[in-house]
Amino acid sequence: MIPVVILAGGKSSRMGRDKLALSVDGKTLLESAVGRFSDVFDNVYLSVADVEKYPEISVNRIVDIIPGAGPMSGLHAALSELGADGVFLVAADLPFSSPDAALRIIEMCQQSGKSACVVRLSDGKLEPLFGYYRKELMGKCEDLIKIGDYRMTELLPESTTRFVMPEELGELWSDVLIMNVNYPEDYERLRTVR
Repeated sequence: MIPVVILAGGKSSRMGRDKLALSVDGKTLLESAVGRFSDVFDNVYLSVADVEKYPEISVNRIVDIIPGAGPMSGLHAALSELGADGVFLVAADLPFSSPDAALRIIEMCQQSGKSACVVRLSDGKLEPLFGYYRKELMGKCEDLIKIGDYRMTELLPESTTRFVMPEELGELWSDVLIMNVNYPEDYERLRTVR
């Protein structure tokens, strides 16, 4: 089974407080993400900058090897530390992220032979923090971090990425699948879309 790596190393600067501690239906965003993915995947890891953070969450940790590069640090550490051929990366602040959609994306990537697989919306917007990445991208992650380019989209040229359109996910797609919670107004909206 492909490991899932839940990104939980952000500073929540746009929210003004730790967004992963925000409560939805009696659970924090982080507890909810870990619970959803642990129900479906055998190997779920928490990607953190500080190993001591979130002691209440009882899954294995992946700690940034090269800190300070945001999600790129988390992906680099996961590809470096885990023995799998690839990892499914999901941001903990995607409250409607679906493990079943993740399984479908992994399957599509494996069928395509590409190095990565992420959702691309009809307007061209990508969501690199809900996608599958093969181990062969580890060196490229490291190279980008070394030059100070931490944009996840830089890992995703057309030649090496399988872009998944919403309609390809069929009933697994919803308009909130990749909705994230960055700002206080996002949290307020979250409480109205459930």
